[in-house]
Amino acid sequence: MAEYISNFSHWTWWILGVILVVVEIAAPGTFFLWMGISAGVVGAVLYFSPSLPWEAQLTIFALFSMVSIFVSRFIFQKDKEEKSTLSQRGNKYIGRVVTIEEPIENGIGKVRVEDTVWRARGEDAPAGSQVRIVGIEGATFEVETFK
Repeated sequence: MAEYISNFSHWTWWILGVILVVVEIAAPGTFFLWMGISAGVVGAVLYFSPSLPWEAQLTIFALFSMVSIFVSRFIFQKDKEEKSTLSQRGNKYIGRVVTIEEPIENGIGKVRVEDTVWRARGEDAPAGSQVRIVGIEGATFEVETFK
């Protein structure tokens, strides 16, 4: 194996880099991307220093891969800290006054919001009365009587 690796040229590293980037396209996760870039960097180093031993090539590849993966995880992790609003369309209705479609009895009923009937939880109230949406839990609106 060492004999095979010792014959690596800059082209070998560049081809490996392209293969890793293509794998990243097939299995996204920004992991193989950084390894592919690292292979390209090793190919560039080997282009300018063709007598670089294979141990040094693998060391540069491993170190650059690890550093770039950890740095990218740190940078992209900041975006994940922000709360996602994906699939939370009900939040835009908070504060809106709506009409009760089916009476709220024992704390549960239904309200009409635009063209959709939503489940509602709040104080008992008859159908046709007005309530204000004060929160949402799952697909159930938290409502209070509107005065």
